[in-house]
Amino acid sequence: MAKASKALSTLSALSLVLCVLAAPVAAADGDRLIPLSVDSDVVYGHKMGMALTFDVLEPTTANGAGVLFMVSGGWISQWAPPEQTAKRFEDLLQHGFTVFAVRHGSSPLFKVPDAVDDVRRAARFIKANASEWGVDPGRLGVFGGSAGGHLSLMLGTTGDDGDPDATDPVLRESSKVAAVVAYFPPVDLKGFARPNERFPALDFDPAKEETVSPIVFVTADDAPSLMIHGDKDELVPLVHSERILDAFKKAGVDTNLIVIAGGKHGFEGEHAVTARNAMREWFEAHLGKAAEPAQATGR
Repeated sequence: MAKASKALSTLSALSLVLCVLAAPVAAADGDRLIPLSVDSDVVYGHKMGMALTFDVLEPTTANGAGVLFMVSGGWISQWAPPEQTAKRFEDLLQHGFTVFAVRHGSSPLFKVPDAVDDVRRAARFIKANASEWGVDPGRLGVFGGSAGGHLSLMLGTTGDDGDPDATDPVLRESSKVAAVVAYFPPVDLKGFARPNERFPALDFDPAKEETVSPIVFVTADDAPSLMIHGDKDELVPLVHSERILDAFKKAGVDTNLIVIAGGKHGFEGEHAVTARNAMREWFEAHLGKAAEPAQATGR
């Protein structure tokens, strides 16, 4: 498979502010440059005549591990320039992790079950073509915040080996991931499937609520999962992460919960730094040995 629009670029690492329900932004120390290769708008599937795509951010000094970033806030998945996405993940890129920014069919047209189906397909597609980006398919993690955290935990708890009899070769691939990091994730959607002006993705058949609630699927073979949550989060209360932490522990899954004192739904400043470092350390521990940080040169 030929790589789509691959261009070598040098990206400036700047701090971004986290918007409510958007994935967290990695703060940067100063104005630095990261050698990076960008493979943009890779098509992993189609629906209703539209393409489902992701971007690949490949550090020049790669460690062979990859992280799928769930581009989702309120189950809205928006396109952004890959260079902007790279600024969010300076720390992972500097330590050699290849980042896949995965977009799913977006609310309001598509609902939560649709998003879950899409990111499962993305995981299968990336595994099937991992060698294109120099990534070991057995060393893939997943990360997201809020709705993205929910989707990350869905991959971590419901991964399968694929259907060997599927006519679509992508569906024959495994959807399993090797590690999960979820910021302030909703873990139980039971009782939430109904018309919702703020989050129209929740307007789906209530009979499907359990099928998209990661806490329902916790078993001993789940991916090691780290939750990071603020104790002042009023949108997705801390109890969500506490409940799934307890479920993981009971099942014998490698897990942890970092509670950010004073943290709200979205981390800024020192809260963002604490969360970012914890995420990178979790992936280093569970996806294999990290590369030496890429040399960054100032302007």
